[in-house]
Amino acid sequence: MPSLLEPLRRWYQERFGDFFSHLVEKKKVPRHGHTLWYYLGGMTLFLYFIQVATGILLLLYYRPSPGEAFESVQFIMTRVRFGWLIRGLHAWAGNLLILTAMLHMFSTYFLKAYRPPRELTWVSGCLLFFLFLGFGFSGYLLPWNELAFFATKVGTEMMAAVPVIGHWMLTVFRGGEQVTGATLTRFFGFHVAILPLLTTAVLANHLFFVQHFGMSVPPAVERSGETRAPMPFFPNFLLRDLIGWYIALGVLAALAAFDPWELGVKADPFAPTPAGIRPEWYFLFMFQTLKLLPAKLLWIEGEQFGVLVFGAAATLWVLVPFLDRNPEGRSGKLFTFAGVAIVIYIVAMSLWGWMG
Repeated sequence: MPSLLEPLRRWYQERFGDFFSHLVEKKKVPRHGHTLWYYLGGMTLFLYFIQVATGILLLLYYRPSPGEAFESVQFIMTRVRFGWLIRGLHAWAGNLLILTAMLHMFSTYFLKAYRPPRELTWVSGCLLFFLFLGFGFSGYLLPWNELAFFATKVGTEMMAAVPVIGHWMLTVFRGGEQVTGATLTRFFGFHVAILPLLTTAVLANHLFFVQHFGMSVPPAVERSGETRAPMPFFPNFLLRDLIGWYIALGVLAALAAFDPWELGVKADPFAPTPAGIRPEWYFLFMFQTLKLLPAKLLWIEGEQFGVLVFGAAATLWVLVPFLDRNPEGRSGKLFTFAGVAIVIYIVAMSLWGWMG
């Protein structure tokens, strides 16, 4: 029997031996007091796979047209066996995916894991986070219910505040001047084709960078000498990573089973905007900020000013590794303070928007 498998083993070794032997035999993971944060990346990846799997199942029944979208989702939830559970898993996984990605991003920031040579790991991770936000925004409209319709209307109106290209962006995303069936079709295309294609490319690069450059040790741990002997990626870290996946799956299953995602009522484009319409929680801090801005700031409109500030902030966030050239010195402390201020601002404005 071993002699029969020898050609297959040799064929495999010639093509993949170096990569997988490095991954299985040589790759090490730092072990210290902050190692727990390293598992958030794996949980985010797992939730993305859940999104892909449940999204494919929903595609078997979903119909992206104003006359059939709501009814097709209603059919999935009421007539398809366990359809309500699959939709609940997809909806809750989308929210948990953005939450774990956000926690992973901020933990990477505070642990200074963007230091050279891991600049591209940080940049690709930020791009992934923005793509996940795009998934959340584009998928929100697809059930074609009242809440999603008017929230999308408010969200796309924010695009018009972008100077110069704002009206063009509004028309492209809506497929016209108003939120119509063309908007639903375009959002469906973004959600199931364009965004998955971009995400696959960026995710492949991000995973390559993580494997190639490895995981960093925080500067404070390096200075204190508290780093213990690193653990092998396989099987030690991988088994611990799987425990994180099980925890994520348990939380996801509990939310989908005990708090099913509601469908609401079908959207009526001619109805007035209901009171209290607001975007999903991950856009709430921006929404609340724009609400508080005056009509005019300096020489431009308040909304335009807010959109410009958020755009500039996102750009600076991506460029952090190239701006913080001394993470262990004074600039590193300044960036840490800025990160704490950003977290406090996001949480405070989100809670304000939620309670308001």
